Amino acid sequence: MTTTRSRVLSVLGAALVLGAWTYAVSPLKLSTESRLWVEGTSTVRGWTCKAGVVDAAVETAVENAVPAVLGGESAVKAVTFTVPTDKMDCNNGTMNGHMWKAIKAKEYPTITFQLGTYTIAKAADASTATLNGMLTIGGVTKPITMETKLTPADNDAMRVAGTYELNMKDYDLKPPTLMLGTMKVGEKVKVNFDLVLK
Repeated sequence: MTTTRSRVLSVLGAALVLGAWTYAVSPLKLSTESRLWVEGTSTVRGWTCKAGVVDAAVETAVENAVPAVLGGESAVKAVTFTVPTDKMDCNNGTMNGHMWKAIKAKEYPTITFQLGTYTIAKAADASTATLNGMLTIGGVTKPITMETKLTPADNDAMRVAGTYELNMKDYDLKPPTLMLGTMKVGEKVKVNFDLVLK
């Protein structure tokens, strides 16, 4: 009885270890050349803020995930994308302060995107992926859908690029106002990303 029980526990333990290894095999890493920037409008001029730091945790279930994904396979199992709010830089000290306040950087130090489901449409020159997930900004989480372009990059890497338009007010964020109210930032912004995974 004891021997049988020990064997069952050993088998279960091995299965759990194997399952965990299979899930976390060959995680993709974000290259330092990856970029994310936000473009917006105002009553005076357009503006751009860049993410000084971007981070991503990408779990896969196959050894060579990049060619698998580019080939149309659903080889990615989980994605968490993170941007520290205080590392967003508008190349203007005054604008930085107003922007950090608008996105509640002190209270909520990160902007995150958590992938839920996705589909890939393979093409000869570049594949496209429709990503469904949850975006969190300023402590508010909303479901979003993004269209991305997938292309091969140098050193067996993969480039994931796209643009997502969001309304700041959907996340209970107040668009910045500068110069005693003479410059008002538009509530809609475009989030652009050009990420390289390897």
